Amino acid sequence: MKDASMIRSKTLRGGIETLGEAPVVILSRPQMAENVGTAARAMLNFGIYQLRLVAPNFGWPNAKALMAASGANEVLNRMEIFPDLPAALHDVNTLYATTARSRDLTKPVLEAEQVAVAAHQAIADGHRVGFLFGPERTGLENDEIALADAILTIPVNPYFPSLNLAQAVLLASYEWHRQRPERPLPASTDKSVPASKADVHRLHEALMVELDGVDFFKTADRRRTFALTIETMLERRGFTTSEVHLFRGIVKELATVRRRKETAP
Repeated sequence: MKDASMIRSKTLRGGIETLGEAPVVILSRPQMAENVGTAARAMLNFGIYQLRLVAPNFGWPNAKALMAASGANEVLNRMEIFPDLPAALHDVNTLYATTARSRDLTKPVLEAEQVAVAAHQAIADGHRVGFLFGPERTGLENDEIALADAILTIPVNPYFPSLNLAQAVLLASYEWHRQRPERPLPASTDKSVPASKADVHRLHEALMVELDGVDFFKTADRRRTFALTIETMLERRGFTTSEVHLFRGIVKELATVRRRKETAP
């Protein structure tokens, strides 16, 4: 499959905006191929072309998805499939995660309109933006949401908050399209681009390995709780790539000194 990030100039159906100017839609562990097809259709309706799947629960190519897409082949032809979420976020700097349930995570909660406005500015600043959606039956896990900068929420009837996956993609895509500025937005004065979500996740993994090495957590329950807290803290900091590399270097050096002392006669 083609890497959509390399395609900048091709437009469709009357000059809808180019791929490089639109967010990436990431579907984590989708369970039904038909929902992928209808999500692709919704994306193309509103000028979003890049779709990524994480560990889908069906094979690809898939006839059901193609039929449900109703001709949105431009999206499906460029679609990429990844084995896990960090791999799918390898170039994503700013991530919005959708969930209908309250979470015990310290994350800003924004409505789709607010996310759309912020996403347009982030892209003007040179960020790759992602909209993350969870599987149909269970939604996103807390450790997936921990990678996000904010939670995207859609106000619905509190007595029946369930949305079909494609409906959620449709509403987020619609707000993105509706909030398109009439003129290109100027970049903000802050020229630093945050590290990719994958880089921050790898930093978290390296830190966890070293904390395990000194039995920092003591129990499995404490490890689960603190792992999520630490990842949320790292994401909230908004590291740049160079800061992540520096932090990883510090962790590596501390670990090297510790091991050297442990093996010294």
